[in-house]
Amino acid sequence: MKRSVRNGLIVAAALAVAGAVVPIVTTSANAAGSLSATFTVDQDWGTGWGATYKISNGTASTINGWTLEFDLPAGGSITSFWDADVTHTGQHYVAKNKSWAPTLAAGASFSWGMNGAGAKPPLNCTINGVSCSGGTPTTAPPTTTKPPTSNPPTSQPPTSKPPTSNPPTSSTPPSTGSKKVVAYFTEWGVYGRNYQVKNIETSGSASKLTHILYAFGNTTGGQCSIGDSYADYDKAYTADQSVDGVADTWDQPLRGNFNQLKKLKAKHPGLKVIWSFGGWTWSAGFTQAAQNPTAFANSCYNLVNDPRWAGVFDGIDIDWEYPNACGLQCDSSGPNAFKSVVAALRAKFGSSALVTAAITADGSNGGKIDLTDYAGAISNLDWIDPMTYDYFGAFNAQGPTAPHSPLTCYSGIPQAGFCSDAAVQKLKSKGIPSNKILLGIGFYGRGWTGVTQAAPGGSATGGAPGTYETGIEDYKVLKNTCPATSTIGGTAYALCGNNWWSYDTPATISGKMAYAKQQSLGGAFVWELSGDTTGGELITAVSGGLK
Repeated sequence: MKRSVRNGLIVAAALAVAGAVVPIVTTSANAAGSLSATFTVDQDWGTGWGATYKISNGTASTINGWTLEFDLPAGGSITSFWDADVTHTGQHYVAKNKSWAPTLAAGASFSWGMNGAGAKPPLNCTINGVSCSGGTPTTAPPTTTKPPTSNPPTSQPPTSKPPTSNPPTSSTPPSTGSKKVVAYFTEWGVYGRNYQVKNIETSGSASKLTHILYAFGNTTGGQCSIGDSYADYDKAYTADQSVDGVADTWDQPLRGNFNQLKKLKAKHPGLKVIWSFGGWTWSAGFTQAAQNPTAFANSCYNLVNDPRWAGVFDGIDIDWEYPNACGLQCDSSGPNAFKSVVAALRAKFGSSALVTAAITADGSNGGKIDLTDYAGAISNLDWIDPMTYDYFGAFNAQGPTAPHSPLTCYSGIPQAGFCSDAAVQKLKSKGIPSNKILLGIGFYGRGWTGVTQAAPGGSATGGAPGTYETGIEDYKVLKNTCPATSTIGGTAYALCGNNWWSYDTPATISGKMAYAKQQSLGGAFVWELSGDTTGGELITAVSGGLK
């Protein structure tokens, strides 16, 4: 297709690595036979903090709804939250389960997160009327919904999962606790790649994902617009192609990927879908959007919540490549443009919708992260996806060869700061909470041809042949045509003939997930699902590694 959307070439320099913050658990863990809640400080950056509340059902029965109440000390406040409905009166806070997670099975646990400022930890904590340190719960009070936002829609689709006759027995689809497992699905993949929404189900990936990012909507004229109307909502599916085995009819109101995603969500009530706008090719409209963020946000809200596909999307993702910097085109909107656009989106979509962003992973000094106030936008974002891949590739035709998605900046790396850890540490040093950072994983490799040196750092003559694009190949192909022989910087590579490839394997993904947990990151995201095997080998490694 016409869009190359992976992370573009980044600029180089050096980075001083910041130290990790050790989590502080301030409420006792679950006692056997009781319902309890544990408060853990994940990050503290001086002017604020990030924390998680873990609800644990140690009883022998399913809990039908929970209500957590606590007081914050004078001067303390919660500035943002996710995966729970939270209200407060003064310093007294009340958190309730989301409607898409109505039950908590015996022995199960559920975590929701928050960012805050000022004094902590909570005081006088109770869960369903008993002490958070463990007790026998009373009958749960009825779950209530959040108060309306300042911009209530006239016909807004639900932002939480629709009820089903068989509600999930655990609070989130995969058992990764509060960690998010997010993957891109590309609208154009239904053509030459023949990767349909049904493949997310048949590969077993759907049961391992918490969120799907649907790529991409366009940003024409500084407004959100449809990317490919035929793929999005018009393409008809036969019974054997459809998620639920039911064929589309010529006169049904919604077809295409949107209808298939709706069917997928019916099978997996906890799964959320976010519509991503922009990407490498379609980011030009963000420059105009920054001139009138409110108008941009209004257009996005109206499109995402169009009644024709009500119930499909749970929020919006912004993939601006890159604010106040250059990608396929250059932007000079200034360091506050991204922050202003995100603030307008949050104001329009309200607190119950998801607002996320894919951002640069340039960890160099003076690089793209330094050119935009990402930290200033984070309070209005549920999380960010630094694109920790495409650092190196055959866009530099003569090399030197280097892994495109190194976890760590190894000795001899061609560009200082071009690795995942450098990006993560830079973002954390700017005050972005660890649990709002997701680690990026590529389900593909990048390669050169004309290479004679097996070790990284060799010269080349151009891009290695790929199925769809020179210099790029899917993991599902490379695992057979060029099996990995070595690793460097936490990722794999191999020289096969005169072609040199680097890519992630289940083993290197496991290492990256261990890093994500050690750094208290919010989880991981992947570009993109069609590169995986038919049995979901890589997404299994991502999900399993976060447990």
